[in-house]
Amino acid sequence: MGFPSIKKLFEDSGLATSTEFESWHKSWTKSQENGENESMLTFFAREKGLADDLFMQTLSKALGWDYADLRKLSFTDELGRKITTKVAFQNNVIPTSFEEDHLCVAVCNPFDSGLLNEVQFNAQCRVSFALAPETEIQKALTKFYGVGAQTLDEMENDDDEPIEILLDDDKEIEEGDQEASVIKFVNQIIWEAFKDRATDIHFEPSEDELRIRYRVDGILLQAPMPPQLKRYQSSLISRIKIMSGMDIAEKRLPQDGRINVRIKGEELDIRVSTVPTVHGESVSLRLLTRGTIFLTLDKLGFPQHEMDALKNIIVKPHGIVLVTGPTGSGKSTSLYAFLSTINSVSKRIITIEEPVEYELKGINQIAARPDIGLTFAMGLRHILRQDPDVVMVGEIRDTETAEISIRAALTGHLVFSTLHTNDAPSAFTRLIDMGIEPFLVASSVEAVLAQRLVRTICKFCKTEQTIDPDYLKRAGVPESEIAQSHFWHGPGCEECRNTGYKGRTGIHELLIVSETHRPLILNRAAAATISRKSIEMGMQTLRMDGLEKARKGVTTLEEVIRVTQSEEHLDSLIESN
Repeated sequence: MGFPSIKKLFEDSGLATSTEFESWHKSWTKSQENGENESMLTFFAREKGLADDLFMQTLSKALGWDYADLRKLSFTDELGRKITTKVAFQNNVIPTSFEEDHLCVAVCNPFDSGLLNEVQFNAQCRVSFALAPETEIQKALTKFYGVGAQTLDEMENDDDEPIEILLDDDKEIEEGDQEASVIKFVNQIIWEAFKDRATDIHFEPSEDELRIRYRVDGILLQAPMPPQLKRYQSSLISRIKIMSGMDIAEKRLPQDGRINVRIKGEELDIRVSTVPTVHGESVSLRLLTRGTIFLTLDKLGFPQHEMDALKNIIVKPHGIVLVTGPTGSGKSTSLYAFLSTINSVSKRIITIEEPVEYELKGINQIAARPDIGLTFAMGLRHILRQDPDVVMVGEIRDTETAEISIRAALTGHLVFSTLHTNDAPSAFTRLIDMGIEPFLVASSVEAVLAQRLVRTICKFCKTEQTIDPDYLKRAGVPESEIAQSHFWHGPGCEECRNTGYKGRTGIHELLIVSETHRPLILNRAAAATISRKSIEMGMQTLRMDGLEKARKGVTTLEEVIRVTQSEEHLDSLIESN
């Protein structure tokens, strides 16, 4: 269809006047000359101010074509074989139905006759076309064919064996990377994970498949993968090991490495770990965005009274402030927020971390290297000779590090660190169990902050939720507040991948050590005793803070229970409901 015919079609359908069409076409042509890859119809839809689906529905009526709602598409392997993976991905088309030797294919550009002819030739049967937005077709291709399916298809048809794995010096990952097949596939996996806000990627081999999972908002999600992925397991894992500087010949022992890449101008630090399993090496990638603006203290989700208390604590001249919680609960983010709040020309701040996750201007940061003897304890000893005002230790893991940190706090330094305990009161018993004298713990610790991360409700599908009052009572909601309490949840939508959640925030338990606490610590009181006394003095537990955020519609009651209670208790609570 030529320019005049397309122009007339737009005029007759009411999508654009003659002047508007010419203006849009001119602007779109200029954008293509500048290297932008946006399709003409997507560009026109934006200029018209219409959503892609509404624009395409109007255009399909003008053409006399069907409109394909790909969100309702029922895809089968047989349907996927009607058009080759290469043709589907290169032309942004996807088959939607096949009946009586008649194939229907969704396209996003009905005016490209070359594209339509290629699809018809490839299908080798009668073909009719339907319209669908470009973004919806791309989502469907990834969902049904799998991430990197086009790359694997190229590898299937490649006559050159074995596949040569190349190490490129410039590790910049782009959406349309055109490198060698194995390299391109690994880049696509990392690209998709970055786009989905994943914090981890796991390559998990089994007897008959190589499963790839992303951790998004703390929850593991399986990425759709082409069925033939297993046969390229060795090549893909070797590529990752080369990128991260590991020994590709060593497959019997665990290895650690690191990859630095750029995605859309953002520096990404990827920590890589491999372990041998019975079906091959399992590989885990932890994605850390370097140089990104991290969360400040007022963005961490603290209630106002806790925020005020923390601001008073982190400006003290000496003492220890501990942040506790399991791996992945945001402890490091909180410590960085503390440091950025007090960072000034008048304070000398030195940290020792493993690894340095965020680079803070004006702060001296040391990366621990246990392999060469630079442990937390050794680094801390030398830091104290550097005249610091504030010291941050990535984690107190052993007695030696704990002792040096305690003595630093008692000799006029403010020390921040993390500890692995389930709640704030358990930090005191943990330090005492590590061999620290109770009087030293009582004298040096100023505050303990326990925290967890909860998923926040997707704002696009957020709706009010009706919950049984008995369930609320067992969950810890005060009986007097049940009638007035409202809760929300997300049924699931495209924006949140039908999970009902998008993003995370923190729930906290702040214990400020007072003169009431010190005798309990000196007498080695149990964590439960310290907890009861702290609650009497006004401390909000993790569950209390979580329930408050659930009532405000930030998260769901189910999510709060999930992160603040053991699996056994959670199961019994759900069953009793």
